[in-house]
Amino acid sequence: MNNHLIFKNILAFIFGGVFALGLMISGMSNPAKVQNFLDIFGTWDASLAFVMIGAILVAFIPFQNVLRREYPQTIFLEPIMLPSNRQIDAKLITGAVLFGIGWGIAGICPAPSLTLIGLGHYQVLYFIVAMLVGMLIHRQIFERTTP
Repeated sequence: MNNHLIFKNILAFIFGGVFALGLMISGMSNPAKVQNFLDIFGTWDASLAFVMIGAILVAFIPFQNVLRREYPQTIFLEPIMLPSNRQIDAKLITGAVLFGIGWGIAGICPAPSLTLIGLGHYQVLYFIVAMLVGMLIHRQIFERTTP
């Protein structure tokens, strides 16, 4: 393994760890806090809105920089592949609705589910297995029907 790849992997590990730490500190990996955020007519907890606004503010300028480039690249000069489909179709809406329902029921989304394992909440493995099965089913259905 060359030094460039080792450095890249070390940076990925550090940034991934900072992201996980941010999820834990902000409460995004606490299912009860997430469900309270989504319960706007009950025990609503608006604090996660500030977490989301903060994330948007941090990401806004780098995303604008990437969108303005003809050939966007990472700091390691690797291409950034942006989605080309801008159409709002049934697949997008169905996926968003299913994601929202799952998030509301479980109070967990994919990245925080992995931080919960790190916190010793092994019950989250039910969520992770269900998520992976859903991804597999999606791949089986749409790889056959996509031209």
